[in-house]
Amino acid sequence: MTTKFSPVELSKAVTVSAPDGSRVDILAQNGRGSMARFSLDPHTVSKAVRHRTVQELWYIVAGIGEMWLSDSRGEEIIALAPGLSLSIPTGTSFQFRSLGDAPLEAIGVTMPPWPGMDEAEFVPGKW
Repeated sequence: MTTKFSPVELSKAVTVSAPDGSRVDILAQNGRGSMARFSLDPHTVSKAVRHRTVQELWYIVAGIGEMWLSDSRGEEIIALAPGLSLSIPTGTSFQFRSLGDAPLEAIGVTMPPWPGMDEAEFVPGKW
């Protein structure tokens, strides 16, 4: 059945590697934002990046870990566990790591929609 609402089932989502090294399942998107599931293998650290034009909202759905965030006002490390949500403002440097024996998984929304792999620029990270 065709629908104008563009549903995406996770089992049929396109999977890509993000610039930070995490696995990304591309989910629904529209003209104002895009949604994806991020996954980082157990005991793995992402590459540190900063987004040029998008801001992100994350919701942790599985695993445990930490996220380092840094901007002109300072830096912070946030413990990641299921049920936590957080905001990553445009221009914020960030890096995350999986600390448990299961993958760290998050649902993320970018606003505006993710424009492509050139969006993320590599920066010096915490780990």
